[in-house]
Amino acid sequence: MATDIPDRALELRTEVTPDATVRLFLEEVAVARPGPGQVLVRVEAAPINPSDLGLLLAGADPAQLQMEGPPGRPVLVAPLPAAGFRAATARVGLSMPAGNEGAGTVVAVGPDDESAALMGRTVALAGGSMYSQYRLAAAAECLVLPPGSTARDGASSFVNPMTVLGMIETMRTEGHPALVHTAAASNLGQMLQRVCLEDGIPLVNIVRSAAQVAILSGMGATHVCDSSRDDFMQSLTAAVAETSATLGFDAIGGGPMANRILIAMEAAASSGAAFSRYGSAVHKQVYIYGGLDRGPTELTRSYGMAWAVGGWLLTNFLQKVGLDTMKRMRQRVAAGLTTTFASRYTSTVNLAGALDPAAVAAYGRQATGQKYLILPND
Repeated sequence: MATDIPDRALELRTEVTPDATVRLFLEEVAVARPGPGQVLVRVEAAPINPSDLGLLLAGADPAQLQMEGPPGRPVLVAPLPAAGFRAATARVGLSMPAGNEGAGTVVAVGPDDESAALMGRTVALAGGSMYSQYRLAAAAECLVLPPGSTARDGASSFVNPMTVLGMIETMRTEGHPALVHTAAASNLGQMLQRVCLEDGIPLVNIVRSAAQVAILSGMGATHVCDSSRDDFMQSLTAAVAETSATLGFDAIGGGPMANRILIAMEAAASSGAAFSRYGSAVHKQVYIYGGLDRGPTELTRSYGMAWAVGGWLLTNFLQKVGLDTMKRMRQRVAAGLTTTFASRYTSTVNLAGALDPAAVAAYGRQATGQKYLILPND
């Protein structure tokens, strides 16, 4: 076991208070020593994903965060809207660690062969508490990164890559021939496009600007539909008809986008078919997996009776498909860590920097092309 490990280290915490505010702060916590089957990881890189923001901000507006405390140990405070406070009732008064995934170096191991084999290795982890300088983990949960890979390479090896592969696995399991994806110029969207090109899967990408069209077209995407254009619905319907896509994954959530996808699918399925007052018999499915728009999901129900809109969450999917499928997916991610499944970051910050109001305002917008990476030990 290594001897230069501190007794205490910093961890980013989030807390909802009884007076309907959220507090983000750094807390000094004891550094646990590993027991049998465990390792201690010095966390060197952890991304801020959209899925992290729900826990971090609890529904608060990032623009309303106010700084308290000294720069080295900042505390950010923001009021919660009534709906956000109601949703956070179960966590009021709880100081909660954050960070879904990250990577680092194993610096101490338990007294067993499985753990000992990881000493000094660079590994990736998922499961929370990654915005920490040190993280205790089960050896079996560690993904050993390929030789030459850095913690930065492996920091985002779980959420986005496994979501992408989960989407494709869902498509195949449910018998759909092709996919539609929104917010498609994001890190995740570009990753999905690369996998679909590798696997020969038709993909319809929905973006919101000409610049984003250029990004995906430059990657080799065949179907990219710009929702800001007047001819968006015609373009989307034509792309759906050409690909026969009957499954959509929507990162937006609120507003009319899921509805528009179903309308395009129904128009494509009904083209040339005999009229039926119940619409086409082709089942059309849209899964909402994100919340870029927190408003209501608008459905006009103008696409017959063979359709569904539901929620899709990676953790629920993995529990459903089982350990063997998850291992197969993880092995593919490891093999393509710096190519197919590579993530790009626009900014890096340390733990205190992650609580700078300007940084929170930037990553809290969840804007395409803006991805932050926390370096907890910098």
